[in-house]
Amino acid sequence: MKIRILAGAVALVSSVALSGCGYLPGAGAGSSTVTVWLMKGSTSQGFLDRFKESYEDEHPSVELEFILQEWGGIGPKVMKALEGDDAPDVIEVGNTQVAQYAESGELRDLTLESMRELGGEDWLPGLAEPGKVNGGQYGIPWYAANRVVIYNKDIFAQAGITELPRTREQWVDISERLNTSGRQGIYLAGQNWYVLAGFIWDEGGELADDSGGDWEGALDSPAALRGMDFYRTLQALGGGPEDADEQSPPETDVFAEGDVAQIISVPGSAALIEQGNPELRGKLGYFPIPGKSAKRPGSVFTGGSDLIVPENADQRSEGIEVVKALAGEKWQTELARTMSYVPNKPALARVVEGEEGTSAMAEGATEGRATPNSPHWPAVEADNPIKPYMTAVLEGGDPAEEAKKASDRITSKLITG
Repeated sequence: MKIRILAGAVALVSSVALSGCGYLPGAGAGSSTVTVWLMKGSTSQGFLDRFKESYEDEHPSVELEFILQEWGGIGPKVMKALEGDDAPDVIEVGNTQVAQYAESGELRDLTLESMRELGGEDWLPGLAEPGKVNGGQYGIPWYAANRVVIYNKDIFAQAGITELPRTREQWVDISERLNTSGRQGIYLAGQNWYVLAGFIWDEGGELADDSGGDWEGALDSPAALRGMDFYRTLQALGGGPEDADEQSPPETDVFAEGDVAQIISVPGSAALIEQGNPELRGKLGYFPIPGKSAKRPGSVFTGGSDLIVPENADQRSEGIEVVKALAGEKWQTELARTMSYVPNKPALARVVEGEEGTSAMAEGATEGRATPNSPHWPAVEADNPIKPYMTAVLEGGDPAEEAKKASDRITSKLITG
């Protein structure tokens, strides 16, 4: 499934919007045309124009054709292409979608290319791990984004807070100080399960695991229960609804009202906040979600895209070369600066230094993770048992009992799809 934080907030606030679906005409005829499916909103027209011109100059016998796709309904469309006789040569997919496509047996294993020429051992784990299935690297990391804490600098200053928290303990202490009459220390909706996932991972737990050979829900483990307990502590330091997610109402709208000190969201959400309340321009700050110790930030859910190459692509070899270029340092740098994304390697975080929100996101990305790498995980998200579990606990239900029920539902979906 494509990650909501990119399909929603980040795509909406991208600095340059893509203008419709279609192909980019080539500058000249080449002996081979490499067809690349990219998702609408993932990058700008300007980036694609620059990449196309540069690549075709360096490869005179190649013409690039970019076809922009909508995220809605993309899964069946990709599966049909993979199983047909007219597959594109490169496809951008959500990082958590790779497993279900690899299960079809119709993807090219790019392990040799990724390790030998792209330095795959240095990729962000939240992008690289979902692209690795049964020991083969089928998805090549392209870009990433993850949540950070967005805070109101004026409210922090009024409360006398001059140092940003580096640990959970400091974070809770600050949020308690900020949570006063008429002001929310933090706005956290009760069903923001992506945030909960990070807390569970920090404790050493999982949403689901396959340690026994088959995928099973794992919300009822002691570690996962500790993660939910921390979520409950933090969520109580504001007025977020216990029975809704971050879109009901949109957390950016709530923050824009001016009496919320913090939210947990992607940096791109700042544009929506400022749109709702222009008086907040220049008053928003960012810091990585704090971890259990100051040695490293908290775990975060990594959203983003990988690039795949269909086994039956007409220009498969040329498609692999295009993937290498898009995932290499030159164009990773260009993409990160153009779109305020996190590059696919922590070592490239320097290219977004000076951009406060993106820098905080890049720091947090070093502790990034993805959802369980099961081809049936999309079925879990389609009718998500984690959300009602969270609400039940926040409303006073027994955590262990509610976690067991939710875990059983997850197990059932991972078995049957």
